[in-house]
Amino acid sequence: MKLKPVLQTSAGIAILFTLLPLIAIDYWWVRVFDFPHIQLTILTFTVCITYFMRFKINEWQDYVFIFLLIGCLLFQYSKIHAYTPYAKEEARETSATYQDALLKVYTANVYQKNKQPEKLQQEISSEKADILLFLETHKVWQNHILEVLPSAYTYKVEVPLDNTYGMLLYSKLKLVNPKVRYLVDDSIPSIDTKVVLQSGDTIQLFTIHPTPPMPQHNPSSSDRDAEMMKVANMSRESRYPVLLLGDFNDVAWSATTRLFQNVGELLDPRKGRGFYNTFNAKSTFMRWPLDHVFISSEFRVKTLKVDKDIASDHFPTYTELSFEPAIKEEQAPEKPTESELKRAKEQAEGVRKIELDY
Repeated sequence: MKLKPVLQTSAGIAILFTLLPLIAIDYWWVRVFDFPHIQLTILTFTVCITYFMRFKINEWQDYVFIFLLIGCLLFQYSKIHAYTPYAKEEARETSATYQDALLKVYTANVYQKNKQPEKLQQEISSEKADILLFLETHKVWQNHILEVLPSAYTYKVEVPLDNTYGMLLYSKLKLVNPKVRYLVDDSIPSIDTKVVLQSGDTIQLFTIHPTPPMPQHNPSSSDRDAEMMKVANMSRESRYPVLLLGDFNDVAWSATTRLFQNVGELLDPRKGRGFYNTFNAKSTFMRWPLDHVFISSEFRVKTLKVDKDIASDHFPTYTELSFEPAIKEEQAPEKPTESELKRAKEQAEGVRKIELDY
């Protein structure tokens, strides 16, 4: 097989997959191409370099091809640049005086069909986190976790479900007025609660796990986007500093997550630090960040990492945050524009809301 047609076909695929997410529709077969921008960037760069090294650029068709390819490469990289170490950190490092006053958070999508609970149990037994969040948890997984959960986790919100959207929250810190909310569907829970830190300060915690835009789950991204925008509005309106955790079933660089972050007035600790790809743990190449930690400007970052493999299709995450409200203005996010607020409202409209005091 000749190399030139292979490169041109590969480039055409990369360009098509790059342009598809720009179409303003929420069908799953469009929105799914928000995900692989890292892979598309690598593919496009490889094709571009190989083309330059192997072929002479001397015909107008070659110039058009290279122009389109380089334009595609620059666009792709612009989407992911903020999540490389070459970008500026959005959430700053913990100040020296706060090194020992940290909020430690561990989150894991356990994969409901996972048959190796002992891997997660080992992590729980040795875990030093203040807050534990487990997703895709039914009664069986709840029992696995409770078998080894240290007694220090006094506070809990448990919503075990068989539909892969079960959610278990355990905390050493006091939870105040926890609520289980069903923002878009009475089978898809989210949690919001106040948390009292060791310092005595109170923060607002949100946890979510919306449905992905995939045919076996949801043929469109409308429900996912609506849930995200509802929580973004709740974050912006909160009187307390905000910590938001969950498997968004969306990547950090998508238009939806960027709108969510801007409307919620939140910071992304990954920006300037790395991708922290959590899914798919079962694939070496096809990975992207689906599990997220967002914070308001009162927080700073000591540690952010993808944690050990637990035989799930997601890697867990571990985060250490310092609470430094006195200097929050140093990293305050910009206020959302009227246009952004309007778009968020439009995405959230028409979706019913059910909430339960826990």
